[in-house]
Amino acid sequence: MLKLVCAALVALMLALEPSAASAKQASHHVAKKAGAHKAVVSNPGRPRVRLVRRVSVVHGKRQVSYQGARRVAPAVIAMTAGDRAGLNQTRDPLALASSVAFVIDQSNAEVLFEKNANVALPIASITKLMTGLIVVESGLNLDEVLTITDADVDRHKFSSSRLRVGATMTRRDLLHIALMSSENRAAAALGRNYPGGIGAFVASMNAKAQALGMTETHYVDSSGLSSENVASARDLARLATVAYGEPLLRQFSTDPKYVVDDGRRPMQYGNTNYLVASPDWNIGLQKTGFINEAGRCLVMQAVIQGRNVIMVFLDSKGKQSRTADAGRMRRWLEALTPPGMSNVESAPQGITQGG
Repeated sequence: MLKLVCAALVALMLALEPSAASAKQASHHVAKKAGAHKAVVSNPGRPRVRLVRRVSVVHGKRQVSYQGARRVAPAVIAMTAGDRAGLNQTRDPLALASSVAFVIDQSNAEVLFEKNANVALPIASITKLMTGLIVVESGLNLDEVLTITDADVDRHKFSSSRLRVGATMTRRDLLHIALMSSENRAAAALGRNYPGGIGAFVASMNAKAQALGMTETHYVDSSGLSSENVASARDLARLATVAYGEPLLRQFSTDPKYVVDDGRRPMQYGNTNYLVASPDWNIGLQKTGFINEAGRCLVMQAVIQGRNVIMVFLDSKGKQSRTADAGRMRRWLEALTPPGMSNVESAPQGITQGG
């Protein structure tokens, strides 16, 4: 009897051993997978990868594949000079996205709207309005052919340009695309080819600003790529009023499109301000600007219900925010302007110094 019981126990142990071994093996396999997964997740030097299921049909057969999709970190928004000064905390009745705004009636310099208008801030490519004014007032031959050189390449912000080193173009065309498309190499070449070179050109820019009573303005280059090019919105309204008196600056800054030849091929440029092509707007002069330190900037002359106005917006956040602010300002001015009021025939007047 005892022998039978022992034989039964031995048979039972032999039957259970493979199952236990399989369970142990499976447990080890799961632990190994879990350990591998944990190693991937816990490795601080390796980014997490999320698998995306892709289903496709190849030769009538359904195929499923998995591809890794890395999570993209959110972009870091750089602080502008206006942000550091706390100007973005200023509230206004129109809820403008711009930290700075200044609007005047062009015919009599009456201030219609003002927000942080006396603070000097980086103005980016708004600088090119003064560049254009110096060029047209210099009397230099606009049909003279100039050459883009390595000296015109942006070594400060490393901005891109469609003008290759060695490209040739008339001073007139360089001025056109500098104002209309904010072409930085064109603006650099205009300054470099001034009598006395870029140093003399910048000195003329600052002298003109002083003559116009632009007390919060300073220039260091002809393109505006440097954040040391600064001005207040009030100063820029003075500049825009004077620049409006130059027909060439009005035309070049408001052309929606223009084709130039760089000596090898024709190239079409577009305006950086899409409002110039809008039938809802009557714009006589404009210039946009952007670098990180300045935010989005806009200076614009427009006729709103018969009233000639100069609008300045600085340190705006968001690509379309400056033009959206112009729209908000326009609707607000339309509500203020009495029906039938018209001074469109009045000649533009300069702002009195100190006013």
